[in-house]
Amino acid sequence: MNRSEFREGLLRVMERKVHWACPAFAGGLVLKERLHIHLEQEYAVYVRDLPVMIGRAYVQCPVAKVRQELAEDLYEEETGGLSGGRPHPELFLQYPRGLGMNLDRFRRVKLLPKAAEFRALLDEAVSGHGWEVAAAVTTIFIQGTQYERGELEPGAPRRPQLPLSQHPLVKHYGLPIENLVLARVHRQVERGHRKVAWHLMLDFVEEGARPRVLQWMGKVLHGWQAYRDEVAEACGLVKSDGGAANPRASSL
Repeated sequence: MNRSEFREGLLRVMERKVHWACPAFAGGLVLKERLHIHLEQEYAVYVRDLPVMIGRAYVQCPVAKVRQELAEDLYEEETGGLSGGRPHPELFLQYPRGLGMNLDRFRRVKLLPKAAEFRALLDEAVSGHGWEVAAAVTTIFIQGTQYERGELEPGAPRRPQLPLSQHPLVKHYGLPIENLVLARVHRQVERGHRKVAWHLMLDFVEEGARPRVLQWMGKVLHGWQAYRDEVAEACGLVKSDGGAANPRASSL
């Protein structure tokens, strides 16, 4: 598998990182009293421990240049030191705090069954299959979006950046804009992180490791889709025959 084929394989995985319920969450169709389910699951599945997952990629890697880049990513996630902020997991908690949610729930999250399976899959992916798989899962899949092609190809659609006043949590749920610290930080550092993530994948992953990386990226995508299906259902959404998300009748 040559570099171009590997690149295209990764992009195709990321272009499938789209879920039928995302427009419903963005459009405020989830009842506010159920929104905590989504935030709790996201926090416990990957937000809280993303620095640890990146660290697992770091400790498996024999390539000094790659370790340096992973260490920088880990440092920002764990401390916020590059953006002048605080640890990203801590900043994430500004969302439920600003929405008036009980933060005790975030200290003892009970994962839904598919969420627990997805978290176990992530732990396996980053722990025993080489730095290449661990780095791909953390820096490309978890931190990336369906718009990754726009990071590599001029003219391809880029990740949308609406004004913070139009953020779904602000627009539909009344989150104070000052609680969007994590969103601001992501805008500040994410472009550089995307560039580095693709540099590591395309310039340092050797040919023999590329099929293994794509295999695991496919597994993680499948697990993510099942996890998001479960979260959508728990938040009161159902998938229509046309593929769109609608609130369950009993939730209206």
